[in-house]
Amino acid sequence: MSEQKLHQMSQLARAAGELALKSFHLCKPTSAAVSYKNGTSPVTAADLAVDEFLRRELGALIPQAGWLSEESADNAARLDNPLVFIVDPIDGTRAYASGNPCWTISIALVEHHRPVLAVLLAPALGEMFLARAGYGASRNGETINVPPSAHPPRAAGPQPWLERLAELGLTKLPKIPSLAYRLAMVADGTVDLALASPNAHDWDIAAADLLIHEAGGCLTDLKNLKPCYNMPKTTHQALVAAAEPLHNAALIALQKSEPSR
Repeated sequence: MSEQKLHQMSQLARAAGELALKSFHLCKPTSAAVSYKNGTSPVTAADLAVDEFLRRELGALIPQAGWLSEESADNAARLDNPLVFIVDPIDGTRAYASGNPCWTISIALVEHHRPVLAVLLAPALGEMFLARAGYGASRNGETINVPPSAHPPRAAGPQPWLERLAELGLTKLPKIPSLAYRLAMVADGTVDLALASPNAHDWDIAAADLLIHEAGGCLTDLKNLKPCYNMPKTTHQALVAAAEPLHNAALIALQKSEPSR
C-alpha cells in the first residue's frame, strides 16, 4: 500500500478527531449522549458519528476493502476479503466521556490477516502515530524506534498481570485507559512494557501492532505468536509488547507464573 493512501487515511483521521472533539470537554463530562451496550459498556453519540464518517470516507478511499469496527454490525463477508479496514472510532470511550484526554481513533488496513497501514490519533493530546509495513513508524512526523528498556522498566497494564512479573522489578505506571495508546507508547519508548489481558479485540490493537513492529519492537501472545486479524473470532489471548530482550523476559516470567489448571 502506498504512502499516499496512508497520508489520505491520516487526513480522514484528523477530520474524525475534529468531529469527536466537538463534544469532548477536558476534565468534564462529554456533551454527547451516552448509552450502554450489554448494560455495561458505554458508547457515545460521538463514537457512532465517527464510525459513520470513517466507514463512508474510508470506503470511498479504498472501495474494495472490507470493514470491521467496534461500533458497526459485523458482516461475515469481510472474511472473504483479503483487504479490510479495522477501526475503533473511539478507543477509551470511558475516558472520552469523563473528560480524560487519553482516548484515540484507531485505523488499520489489514491485508491477509496482518496490518499494512496504521493511523492512531489522540486528538485531545495532539499526537498522531503512523506506520506503513516495511517503511517504519512515526509520531507527529518524527521517526520512532523502540529504545532499549529503562532500568527499572516502566510497565503499563492490568494489575494482576503486572503482579505476575514482579521478578522483573517493574515500575508500574498509572492506568492508561486507551489500550491502543498504551501499546503505541511502547513504539515511541514512553512505556517499556505494555500488557493486554485476554479478549482484546482486533480494533483495539491492529493499528498499534503495526506501529510497534515497524518501530522495531515485539507484540505477541504468550506463545510468541503475532496476532492475526480479520478472523471469524475477533478477540485475542493475552498480549505482551516490548523491545525484544524485555519481551522475551516477560514471556518467560508469565509462562512460569501461569496458573495451574
